[in-house]
Amino acid sequence: MLRVLRELTDMLRPQRDTIAAAWEMCIAFDDLCSRARYAVEVNGFVPEVGGQLKIKSGRHPLLSFAVPFDLELAPDEFTILVSGPNTGGKTVLIKAVGLLSLLAQSGIIPPIGPHSSLPVLTKVFADIGDRQSIAASLSTFSAHVAALRAILDGAGAGSLVLLDEIGSGTDPAEGGALAAATLKALTRRKAITLATTHLGALKQLAAETVGIVNASLQFDAETLTPTYRLLKGVPGRSYGLAIARRLGVSPDVLAEAERAVPDAERTLDRLLASVEARGRDIDARSAVLDTRAAQLELERQNLANLEALEAELHAREKALDKDARDRARAYLLEARKTVEAALGQARAAVTEATAKEARRMVEEAIEKSGGTMERGNVGKNDLKIGDKVRTGQGKVGVVTEVRDHGRVVVEVGAVRLVIASDLLELVQPSNIPTVPPSTAS
Repeated sequence: MLRVLRELTDMLRPQRDTIAAAWEMCIAFDDLCSRARYAVEVNGFVPEVGGQLKIKSGRHPLLSFAVPFDLELAPDEFTILVSGPNTGGKTVLIKAVGLLSLLAQSGIIPPIGPHSSLPVLTKVFADIGDRQSIAASLSTFSAHVAALRAILDGAGAGSLVLLDEIGSGTDPAEGGALAAATLKALTRRKAITLATTHLGALKQLAAETVGIVNASLQFDAETLTPTYRLLKGVPGRSYGLAIARRLGVSPDVLAEAERAVPDAERTLDRLLASVEARGRDIDARSAVLDTRAAQLELERQNLANLEALEAELHAREKALDKDARDRARAYLLEARKTVEAALGQARAAVTEATAKEARRMVEEAIEKSGGTMERGNVGKNDLKIGDKVRTGQGKVGVVTEVRDHGRVVVEVGAVRLVIASDLLELVQPSNIPTVPPSTAS
């Protein structure tokens, strides 16, 4: 067996480079197929690379069912501070942004919608979760501080920084101050930063600092359940006492806790509640407007389709009308040719018949006149003015003039004929006495 394997190996050894190249090509092809299959499965789109951070319909790559979110940074915005209650989806959001950015940076089409853009990142930093270590004598706060130091040492323009529950694990006042200073430093360096917090002081910081913007994940105040919808520009409420009330904490304890909340916090909470209510109202109206806009667009499309159909029918009608006119014209031209041909034949027939009839009449007249002359023709010297004579055609006239060479002028009605006297028949002699020509003495 070993000898057979050795011989086969010796046979393949000359093709080692070719086999290695084919192997690499298979790996590359399998890699491309896997990327394409993944893009189809997650319904991903290729983002614009190198632009401002703009995620449309982003989903967490590892969650089968995730509510899509839209996140966009303006050119002068670098830090987003996400606040809101626990289990609201804040940590999932910043993780999703990090994973989507790394997928795109790795050449893998991420689960985002069209018209998205992601910047080219040089570094990615993350401080997410509890990093306390008994072996290293690190508390939760100490672990966070160590991570913040590493981030501040390396983050700058082109970096993505993800900070979960920044400023937690210690006194809220000191933790909030440290968190505020860290966020300001990262913003000045133009590092893209996403941070989550429960601290009210940081919410105020975002409202007062250029480049830092508040955001929250929508929470249903009635059912105390998250909707996971990202609201940019609006800080979120923690709903700590409301959740405690829902979980059955004693009303006396809750009442005392509410009295212990500072007036500023209560005022801010009421303002946030008012903003959320107004936001829900705006969302409802926006949904109605979107529905109406969709209906109007549908009606506009229907109208456009009807207009196009009407134009098409009009064009077809014109085409049919033109075709009918062309057919009628061709038919009339053909009929005209047929009629003209028939008329030509009729004219020829009529002309021939007329000619035959004329010949017949002439022949009859000749025969008649010939017979008359045989019966009683007159000589050329027998006629005188005033004689009634009959022509060869049977017309009776009066001789009005006698000319030389045996020719006389006969007046038949209004017609004067010059005819030979031997072709005439004397009907009635004239009563006018003949005057002999005088002779000169």
